[in-house]
Amino acid sequence: MAVDDSLKSELQKAGVFVTTLEWIYNRSRRDSIWPLQFGLACCAIEMIATACSRFDLARFGAEVFRPSPRQADLIIVSGTVTKKMAPQVVRLYNQMPEPKYVITMGACSISGGPFKQGYNVLKGIDRYIPVDVHIPGCPPRPEALLNAIMYLQRKIDRQTTLTGSEKPRWYDQNDTAEWPVPEFGAHDLVPPYNPQVWKPERIERGVGQQEAKH
Repeated sequence: MAVDDSLKSELQKAGVFVTTLEWIYNRSRRDSIWPLQFGLACCAIEMIATACSRFDLARFGAEVFRPSPRQADLIIVSGTVTKKMAPQVVRLYNQMPEPKYVITMGACSISGGPFKQGYNVLKGIDRYIPVDVHIPGCPPRPEALLNAIMYLQRKIDRQTTLTGSEKPRWYDQNDTAEWPVPEFGAHDLVPPYNPQVWKPERIERGVGQQEAKH
């Protein structure tokens, strides 16, 4: 049953607040985001600066960096993801309880950055795990990470229903709770990407283009 806004205002003046279960659920999640105490490369220095007194990440309720993935619900992939480190990142993500979120911080974790042509660097962590917010830059400043946290909070606020077709993925019984951890193959990671997460576009050449090429 919907409550008129004017009635809500009158009730609030009397000390009575009327809201929904979804609002309370989302508010408690958005104001208690606990990042994983985890960093990969130079972007991690900027992430550490965000938690210091100058930028004060505590204002957003996300200052509690947890040393265990069992106690964290946000992993900030900050820095270059090498193919040697990619399985460990996926494994840490799988160990985090739902609901959980991912922020990729910096050009390296998004696409490989200046090391994209290197044979040992992953061309983006979104090939294996779902990413909620991308932060471009090399490295992005602490203000950019604060903006990403605020964007993630707004994304949580937009979750208006807990049931039906638009319910969160962690309430779907058919949803995959864990993503496959890549293994080291003879020449590359196996599989090269997770098809459930990363779906590259296929470029199909027309007959005219093929003839022009030849």
